[in-house]
Amino acid sequence: MSVKDMTAQQLNRELAELMGYTVEKEATGGYALKYNGEDQGKRWMRAVFAWEQAPDYCTDPAASLEVQAKALKECPEEYIQELLEIVCGIVYVDTPSYRIAELLAATPRQRVEAAYMTLSSHPLREDI
Repeated sequence: MSVKDMTAQQLNRELAELMGYTVEKEATGGYALKYNGEDQGKRWMRAVFAWEQAPDYCTDPAASLEVQAKALKECPEEYIQELLEIVCGIVYVDTPSYRIAELLAATPRQRVEAAYMTLSSHPLREDI
């Protein structure tokens, strides 16, 4: 499925997994949201409810910047190329200043789409 075809909920879950979130079923039958293996303390009756507690990367500017930072650490060139294509509709070339300004004004959804495409194409690294 193309990132453009994903709903915000689908993209948020995919990004949450790439950022280190998991949902695990407990022996009691509830579901726990964990971040990098650390229990977040609450339980939900359904896994989908647990996933809804992960950050909303598609609309929360601060959360989208966290994903952007990880993508920039992982592969800055690829992230910039993906963001240029999403925001400006162009493939990376010598980029004029007005195009860079457009990138700086990217919406949270545009940032996370580019970050998802970057992070999902690279194996997860433990040092990031």
